[in-house]
Amino acid sequence: MINREKKKEVSRKRTFRVRNKLKTFGERPRLVFNKTNKYLIAQVVDDKQGVTLAYATSYEKSFPETGGSRKNKKAAEEMGKIIAQRAIEKGVKQVMLDRSGMLYHGKIAAFADAAREVGLEF
Repeated sequence: MINREKKKEVSRKRTFRVRNKLKTFGERPRLVFNKTNKYLIAQVVDDKQGVTLAYATSYEKSFPETGGSRKNKKAAEEMGKIIAQRAIEKGVKQVMLDRSGMLYHGKIAAFADAAREVGLEF
């Protein structure tokens, strides 16, 4: 069984590997998705200029009610819709999904599908 420190190290390496591939091969802004113990965070980052173009969190007061939790799959779908609308308002339609080393499954897949439905391309 893998111990906690080894697990963190492997996760950190995976995160940096994914992020470096996105930075080296991409000309488009990154759509970064992150999970904390209580909330979800998403932002659109332009690495060339070093600025955040759009930002959304599940702890905003304007975030819709999702049935008790602000971190479940339904909250991820709402987050995808919100960040896509804000990015399109700023003139960004094409992005690259930075999943922060997490598997493309569950909340991340729901987030990405909802963002695609609104009009983001990745």
